Amino acid sequence: MRHQRAGKKLGRDSAHRKALYSNLAGALIEHGRIQTTEAKAKAVKPFAEKMITLGKRGDLSARRQAAGYLMTDTAVKRLFDTVGPRFGDRNGGYTRIVKTGFRQGDGGESVFIELLGNEKFIAAKRKKSADARAKRMEETRKQMEADTKALEEAEAGDDKKK
Repeated sequence: MRHQRAGKKLGRDSAHRKALYSNLAGALIEHGRIQTTEAKAKAVKPFAEKMITLGKRGDLSARRQAAGYLMTDTAVKRLFDTVGPRFGDRNGGYTRIVKTGFRQGDGGESVFIELLGNEKFIAAKRKKSADARAKRMEETRKQMEADTKALEEAEAGDDKKK
């Protein structure tokens, strides 16, 4: 029995588990929102919130502690430049877990873990991708019209030869 044993093992040894938490926390800070399983999201939430608290402190010691935990320099830079100051007046509770249903392949419960106040950034990303998609569709439509016009002209030329 695991009496008084805090934390989940997630089927990994300690080094693999630490690397998983570090990578998930870094991805959450870099992207603002990640999709994962419910167990992983609940396990990484305290680590991500500790990193954000370090980002709020903003001194050299905090930066070194965060750099020692997070895997990428871009995550550390974003943590101290944008994420930490954004939560400057908030005392904890920087993340939210939103259930999204079950995965198609194995039926595992899938969730989004996201930073609070990230809605405008996500909306901007969605708008940008929708605009790019609309532009691609318009280009494809124009190309299809040009192809059908060329095909009709070629068929008309074949009919005149006969």
